[in-house]
Amino acid sequence: MAMDAERRQAELIEQFSAQAAALSSSAPQLAALVLEATSHPALFAFSELLSLPALSKLTGTQYASSLDVLRLFAYGTLKDYKSNSGTLPALLPDQVRKLKQLSVLTLAESTKVLPYDQLMQELDVSNVRELEDFLINECMYSGIVRGKLDQLRRCFEVQFATGRDLTPDQLNNMIDTFSDWLGTSDNLLHQIQEKIKWADTMSEVNKKHQKEFEDRVEEAKKSIKADIDLRGHDDFLSEPGGIMDFEEDRIRPKRQFADKLLGTEATTNGIVSMKYLPPHLWKC
Repeated sequence: MAMDAERRQAELIEQFSAQAAALSSSAPQLAALVLEATSHPALFAFSELLSLPALSKLTGTQYASSLDVLRLFAYGTLKDYKSNSGTLPALLPDQVRKLKQLSVLTLAESTKVLPYDQLMQELDVSNVRELEDFLINECMYSGIVRGKLDQLRRCFEVQFATGRDLTPDQLNNMIDTFSDWLGTSDNLLHQIQEKIKWADTMSEVNKKHQKEFEDRVEEAKKSIKADIDLRGHDDFLSEPGGIMDFEEDRIRPKRQFADKLLGTEATTNGIVSMKYLPPHLWKC
């Protein structure tokens, strides 16, 4: 539904823009076009029409007040009109109704709970019944707002409201806000990129250290193999800590046991002479 309303707004703006371009040479007809646009029941955006080169030609003519009316409908409210009614032309009933609708949209921009007393003052309404009828028939049924009427609390709770045209000051503030956001985003992106570069650098350093370690291990393996090949396998086994020393250590306890049992004369290099054994051990 909101998309349909936006599409309808765009179509109406295009329609009035084309008419203004066709009537650019006639100030009276351009003034009549402004009157038609500000009275149209489905049009609620006017800044694009206000910026048309054709309508700017009304400046300095007897129809210049039509531009003031168009500016009022783009950015103002019914309260603004009453404050400047001496310099503006009288409004038609359809224009008054439209300006009241726009006033509700302006109020809904700042708060979502609109007290009845405030609405009656802003819309120049004398009683609650008239106010609620206006909100229901002219605002909610037209689709420009959605909300809930709370008679107990005497307020209108806004759930949705169509946005109005941005004033030049609001547009500049929005541009400044987006510029600040863009600057902050650029700084954050730069910091992220720096972190990525640091992580990549540390990864390369770690890979380099790992490669150096693996190279040293491989060099050590090659050195040991080359030493074995150069000195011979038997020499390597016979050197301290080799297999021969292991065999010597393994038989030493047996020799010591025999010497203790039979005496050192009975053993030679761990071999026991048969003549020193008792007869009952000969068959063993």
